[in-house]
Amino acid sequence: MAPASSSSVPIIPITAFILGSWQVQRLGWKSELIAKFEDRLVRDPLPLPPTIDPEAVHDFDFRRVYATGHFRHDQEMLVGPRMRDGADGYMVITPLERKGGSTILVNRGWIDKKHRSQRTRPDGLPTGEVTVEGLLREPWKKNMFTPENRPERGDFFFPDVKQMAQLTGSQPVWVEATMEPEFMQMVDYEARGIPYGRAAEVNLRNNHAQYIFTWYGLCLATSIMLFMVVKKPSSDIARRVARSKNI
Repeated sequence: MAPASSSSVPIIPITAFILGSWQVQRLGWKSELIAKFEDRLVRDPLPLPPTIDPEAVHDFDFRRVYATGHFRHDQEMLVGPRMRDGADGYMVITPLERKGGSTILVNRGWIDKKHRSQRTRPDGLPTGEVTVEGLLREPWKKNMFTPENRPERGDFFFPDVKQMAQLTGSQPVWVEATMEPEFMQMVDYEARGIPYGRAAEVNLRNNHAQYIFTWYGLCLATSIMLFMVVKKPSSDIARRVARSKNI
């Protein structure tokens, strides 16, 4: 009698093959997306118009832009905890009020948790008119493991752009400030509590090639196992027949 599980064994290699093929499609999609974003990065930065249509941000995601205005440090929001090089800290989100234009949200960069209070970082609170250059980004999406923000307590665990915009009277437009990483400057900024952003680069994860190898490898391995399972009963029967003839 054949093993009871033999009829269900083919499902595993077939499923693995389907998932591997799906990852091939995903790899193509992600590669094209990264190439599109990298093409936007090499273009000269655009000045943000006085008013931005939030629905149009999708078509300019990762586009380098610049905007001029005054930071509203009284409406600053700290998103965290956020780790950077093994240290715990926060992302500093500050509304930028533009003369004759809308107010937008700027992710100014990261600070160490010891500088949570503004009193500890006077050098990180520029006054007067400033020009911010960075990446125009689509709103973030919260994963299922991130707790809800508690704005009444000043606790922000993820940047809910629409929520932050409502709290500060800003447009739901998010600009991520960038800078060229220079080690000594980053050390100085961290010590003085000056937020510093990341380099202007595409940081999307692209692990689909690894997934392709995993699923196709599983398909091959289970196919070999299936062949061995199917072949083994026939060999046993043949041996028993041969023995019966010798008796």
